[in-house]
Amino acid sequence: MSKKTVADIELKGKKVLMRADFNVPLDENGKITDETRIVAALPTISYILDHGAALILMSHLGRPNNKPDPQYSLAPVAAKLSELLKKKVIFNDDPVVTGSITVAAASTLKPGDVLLLQNTRFRPEETKNDLGFARELADLGDIFVNDAFGTAHRAHASTVGIAEILPGVSGFLIQKELDFMGKALEAPARPFVAILGGSKVSDKIGVINNLLEKVDTLIIGGGMAYTFLKAQGYGVGKSLLEEDKIDLAKELMAKAKSKGVQLLLPVDVVAAETFAADSPHKIVDVTTIPPESMGLDIGPVTSATFIKAILAAKTVIWNGPMGVFEMPAFAKGTEAVAKAMSESDAVTIIGGGDSAAAVKILGYEDGMSHISTGGGASLEFLEGKKLPGIEILQDK
Repeated sequence: MSKKTVADIELKGKKVLMRADFNVPLDENGKITDETRIVAALPTISYILDHGAALILMSHLGRPNNKPDPQYSLAPVAAKLSELLKKKVIFNDDPVVTGSITVAAASTLKPGDVLLLQNTRFRPEETKNDLGFARELADLGDIFVNDAFGTAHRAHASTVGIAEILPGVSGFLIQKELDFMGKALEAPARPFVAILGGSKVSDKIGVINNLLEKVDTLIIGGGMAYTFLKAQGYGVGKSLLEEDKIDLAKELMAKAKSKGVQLLLPVDVVAAETFAADSPHKIVDVTTIPPESMGLDIGPVTSATFIKAILAAKTVIWNGPMGVFEMPAFAKGTEAVAKAMSESDAVTIIGGGDSAAAVKILGYEDGMSHISTGGGASLEFLEGKKLPGIEILQDK
């Protein structure tokens, strides 16, 4: 999938409307606790400003229930951006996003100026992809740049509607996502290994089905593994289990076999009687999980098997932790996978969400080829779905 990027168009003297993903976490005092998403947008922002354009930024933040809500104001983002860009970012607390104060500010922008709009979800028309609201946004500028991969799977006014009115291209962040994730899915260096974890099989059915058509080895850990272990006939005690997905797990195992895909499941787990950080725990074989216990992490034999597959791979995609990584006693499996990926010579891709958080918390961030910025968008991409916010951008 080859889309035009901001580097393929003339920017000088233009007003560029850029959709960014500034959906950052805030503490109770409205302070930003993780600025990763803002920093990720800087290369595209700097490129636009360096090439003689004025810039109008837009984003959502949280779920303000389709109406103005001060706790979801983008004011803290404007302050952080001013600090990072070392220049004033114009911001008006405009409850209707495109009110007269904003129209006036946009009309007087000069090359190098930056204006940040108020939270696009202050308007109910945003999530409905209303063309009227999209037109109000489009009227502020000349060109549309989408660099918000995290919302590319949603057809909203500021991601899709606006691109029906203005010529739309991608920013460098979306280009990087397409380069890494797109290439891995379309023409991976082999062996190609995918690692899936997290709690539920139901969240990943589409992903497993799509990846079984593409990978050489599929590794399954985390809470979702217990449904597969049950499908193999093992007792899983009080472990997380989706009873209604056992037959599906059997079908997926049969599909892996028919496709010649190596499917690796846990052979030992770290079991505890309660879901608590200080719960006494022991390593047990998957054939002997005690009925009163629950598996909260993969065991050392499983980790060694998974590591071996990772180190032999040329492409690795990982989505979902191997255990309850937030609790140190049950983080060893997730850490083993992160460490192996960071030491591997393969192209290593973290598919957003909890695995991205885990890699950062455990300190292996710098060892990865690419960490996706989108949770839901990454999952849909791995499922092989088309992302409306990207589809609508101009092809090269």
